[in-house]
Amino acid sequence: MSRSVFKDQIGERQQGHVLSIQKSPDAFRTISEVAAELDVPQHVLRFWESKFSQIRPLKRGGGRRYYRPEDVDLLRGVRTLLYNDGYTIKGVQKVFREQGVKFVSETGKGTVDASLAELAREAVQRSEREEVASAGAGTALDAAGRETLEAILGELVALKEEIDETLWETEGDEA
Repeated sequence: MSRSVFKDQIGERQQGHVLSIQKSPDAFRTISEVAAELDVPQHVLRFWESKFSQIRPLKRGGGRRYYRPEDVDLLRGVRTLLYNDGYTIKGVQKVFREQGVKFVSETGKGTVDASLAELAREAVQRSEREEVASAGAGTALDAAGRETLEAILGELVALKEEIDETLWETEGDEA
């Protein structure tokens, strides 16, 4: 790069424009480059790393992150699922489990057929409804056993009162 071109780029940066040096598609990216490319703040990328174990950038000295091209595709897929398709964090975690990392990466590249993405969304929603239904069944079972539990609690309270009375009587005898 010639000195004058570099000066022009530095001048653009100082005027508030982003310095746009073209990297190889296979080059590693810093967190600031990925954040700018995906249009999300850096802290969001770090948060996603904590929620999705599949996102694992290389970390160098001082915790500096370097994202491989496949990491960027995966992050783009997560962003698409969350922001465009309306998934929740829990929903995207379920997509990772049920559809796999490749599906999320392909979603980020835009190569997933819309009908396939819709099928995945329906599967996640159906699974979430089943979880809610099974949680409700657990509550009904607890309600059916509530009377038994209350009877046991009554017996325990009565036993505690007997023990307390016995302790008071023995303390009174010692005095």
